[in-house]
Amino acid sequence: MCGIAGYVGPERGGVLEAMTAVLAHRGPDAVGYWRDVRHGVHFGHRRLSVLDHAGGGQPMITADGQLVVIFNGEIYNFAELRHVLEGRGHRFVTDHSDTEVLLHGYREWGRDLPLRLNGMWAFVLYDRSRGRLFGSRDRFGEKPFFYAERPEAFLFASELSALRRHPAAPHSLSRAALRKYFGYGFIPAPHTMLEGVRKLPAGHSFTLDVATRRLELRRYWEFELEPAETEPRDPLGAWGEELRARLEEAVRRRLVADVPVGVFLSGGIDSSAVTAFAARHVSAGRLATFTIGFTERSFDESAPARRVADYLGTNHRTETLALEDTRALLPEIAARLDEPMGDPSLVPTYLLSRFARRHVTVALGGDAGDELFAGYDPFRALGAAAAYARWVPRPVHQAIRLLAARLPVSHRNMSADFRIKRTLRGLSYPPRLWLPLWMAPLEPGELAELLGEPVDPDEVFAEAIAVWEGCRQRDPVDRTLQFFTRLYLQDDMLVKLDRASMLHGLEARVPFLDNDFVDFTRRVPWRWKFRHGQTKYLLKKALTPVLPRDVLRRPKKGFGVPVGAWFRQGALRPDDHALPAGVSAAFTERAWSAHRSGRVDQRAFLWNAWLLGAWRAANAN
Repeated sequence: MCGIAGYVGPERGGVLEAMTAVLAHRGPDAVGYWRDVRHGVHFGHRRLSVLDHAGGGQPMITADGQLVVIFNGEIYNFAELRHVLEGRGHRFVTDHSDTEVLLHGYREWGRDLPLRLNGMWAFVLYDRSRGRLFGSRDRFGEKPFFYAERPEAFLFASELSALRRHPAAPHSLSRAALRKYFGYGFIPAPHTMLEGVRKLPAGHSFTLDVATRRLELRRYWEFELEPAETEPRDPLGAWGEELRARLEEAVRRRLVADVPVGVFLSGGIDSSAVTAFAARHVSAGRLATFTIGFTERSFDESAPARRVADYLGTNHRTETLALEDTRALLPEIAARLDEPMGDPSLVPTYLLSRFARRHVTVALGGDAGDELFAGYDPFRALGAAAAYARWVPRPVHQAIRLLAARLPVSHRNMSADFRIKRTLRGLSYPPRLWLPLWMAPLEPGELAELLGEPVDPDEVFAEAIAVWEGCRQRDPVDRTLQFFTRLYLQDDMLVKLDRASMLHGLEARVPFLDNDFVDFTRRVPWRWKFRHGQTKYLLKKALTPVLPRDVLRRPKKGFGVPVGAWFRQGALRPDDHALPAGVSAAFTERAWSAHRSGRVDQRAFLWNAWLLGAWRAANAN
């Protein structure tokens, strides 16, 4: 795992070094540079050494000097690809570097190379003979890639903070991104917080003509549900067996490293499954597992994690923190973010990564299980929501919302009143907007008041609407699966995991996103994922031979911190940092006042506002 940065344009003394230095936390083990000054190509690389310490240095160049690559990520099928390429006459120099597979793979397959890769990646390759850059981002966007097309240069980097070190980089905030940030709580690709800077979307590649700077984007893959037309005679038996085999293989692939590897263990189904399969490939008692515990009971998961660790015989470590100590770290976390993201689970993920990094360099996690197997509460709400929308008149609905607003506010993790109010909020809008508004920090009217401008919900939530309306499968459950997998997973959950882990130089790996495993899940009809009101039905049934019954029956629990209580108590204040121009301080003050009085739960908006202000203060220059 690494950090990459570079530009195509006139050489500027010290700029490449400055861009690359900002990424030191992503690659603390080595730094490398490569330049073609004549053609204006400049590559910088920070390395976290995970595979082939001696031979895997970057930028990496072919023996003939015609191809140069910088790469952030891991290619889990590199050994198989290397075998194929050697059979076709390619001569490898390194012992077992996955980076070198990219060079020979591009020479063999050209722009179709990403179709062959099973892993997580963001890379840029310079093809000197064709005078072009070729870059790519993995299928789900596990690894970040920012770029900007400027008159002076084409810029790119793993983080906004690195890209901003180039004098040509934009610095003004994007109004569209602000709307989406306070709409979703994150900024969906290709938008970024900076006007003129874009994210390369997941599953996309690009080519850049170095001479003309003409940029061409190409989508090579997109998550699409393709349920099998015929089912096995015994669906639970056949699909359960295939699920176990594919997930175990995905875990095995992600244990390959030349450094210590561990597992994030929460005690939930997904991380417990990853731990169980990892334990089969590590000597007894040698698998390291890690949990963060909190003194606040409703936010603590250390006890169930310990039970799973004892059952599987792992070398388990727990770090228990007081929430006051956690809150004291918030300014540090916000200052180190390269782009604001309003998911409070960023905080415990940051703490867990910091803890694990003291002992290992790579950690496997259970991310993406909820998205692929219908693990979230909205799946349970869909049927009732459709009936409610069909039969409850609009005036009656408004009256019900008013009554629900009187429910006492609780700041416990995923409290009942929070769920009820969020569900009713979404039902005030058409079905295409239910999902984003069930999760949004603000609804459109509030957003217009905050930003002092008209707000079109269809523009703010265009990405969510496109997923909902573009789903080939018309059932609401299928549409919801694609919403969580294409949008929420890619632009929130995986961004959070990447930033939180890489701020500590820890490589986080996601077995549930293995190519073969994902392709299997796409074939399974939704009714086997969400069945009889039970979320993750097939996953739970398949894991019955693997995990204890109490783990499989344990209710889902969010991974968060009590930001709502902190704002109510005044321990956090939205005016701790100045908000950008055009964001209403008066609206923010009213929201905080209502929250402190206990009348309204504004935790999501207040947290997003606080984080934006803290990020802006840290990135003022």
